[in-house]
Amino acid sequence: MTQSILSLATQYTQDGKPCALVTVIRTSGSVPRHAGSKMLVDMQGALLAGTIGGGMMESRVLHAAAQAIRTGKTLTMTETLVDPASGDAGVCGGTVEMFIEPLLTSPTLIVAGAGHVGRALIHLANWCGFRTVITDDRVELCNPQSCPDADVYLPGALAEQLAQIELTAQTYIALVTRGFPIDVVVLPMLLKSPVAYIGVIGSKRRWATAKQALLAQGVSEADLARVHAPIGFEIQAETPEEIAVSIAAEMIGVMRKP
Repeated sequence: MTQSILSLATQYTQDGKPCALVTVIRTSGSVPRHAGSKMLVDMQGALLAGTIGGGMMESRVLHAAAQAIRTGKTLTMTETLVDPASGDAGVCGGTVEMFIEPLLTSPTLIVAGAGHVGRALIHLANWCGFRTVITDDRVELCNPQSCPDADVYLPGALAEQLAQIELTAQTYIALVTRGFPIDVVVLPMLLKSPVAYIGVIGSKRRWATAKQALLAQGVSEADLARVHAPIGFEIQAETPEEIAVSIAAEMIGVMRKP
């Protein structure tokens, strides 16, 4: 059973689907499953394989596992099975300690805007190990001929295309669009997601204009503080390739931050 669970976990992550492996690491008293028991959970908190004993305890752990996938952080969880009236998960009489390990896919970079900078960034991010997605309403630019290094192409209106993608803590988004009105449409949706990074290209003046429009829509200052704008580290970059380097460096800095 353990081998099949691990094989399924490998298959899921290779298919670009994050999941979480839950392992019972310590028990005491009377419990339904013992140390070494495992189960695999998907991003929605659904059981994929295995069990740690079922009942209320398993339900709680499924919820916690989904949260671990969203945050990308491991979690140790202890459940006591003594007195449900006091909030315990059962009546077996023992205690179960579990380790929840999110199994994440390669980080995904979504580049909105298939112009010069977008194409250079896709090329560099692919080389750096990101799974890359390019989207643009200009169909003639969002294709393998114009941008040969992307893993996924999503031509069409930006808001509609982004709505198709599962945004997780392993998602990085670079808005390198041709105008702030496009950014203003999609940023409220992106700021509600758990993505690791949102960067917006343009001058300080362009971002100030976009920010005012977003505040008028009811977006909070706290949410807007998540946005890296102007995008990238300040390295006096001028060419599309140099700008791509500055953006990639900023994203890697976010990814590697302890």
